[in-house]
Amino acid sequence: MKQLRTLVTVIVILAMLAASVLFALQNGTPVPLDILVYTFAPQSLALWVLVAFALGGVLGMIVSSVILVRTRASLSSCRKQLNRALDEASELRGTAAAAESA
Repeated sequence: MKQLRTLVTVIVILAMLAASVLFALQNGTPVPLDILVYTFAPQSLALWVLVAFALGGVLGMIVSSVILVRTRASLSSCRKQLNRALDEASELRGTAAAAESA
């Protein structure tokens, strides 16, 4: 199953790479990029689109990593709280059983 997943991942990556190359070859028109107060030198349209795509992917990974870290911290806190509650319940059961036998 793991080999199938790896194979599918490699196929998807190769397909994306092929699509990117074809896109770059067909969109070579130089276009300047204006961002508020700065204008970048004209580069191919494909370069700007692929850079935007890559930056979006990296930013998405960063945001999801932050969310993942926060979720794991919350899960750890909940597990500690659960363990304390289980310990307390077991102590209460122990004292209740001792009181019943006396």
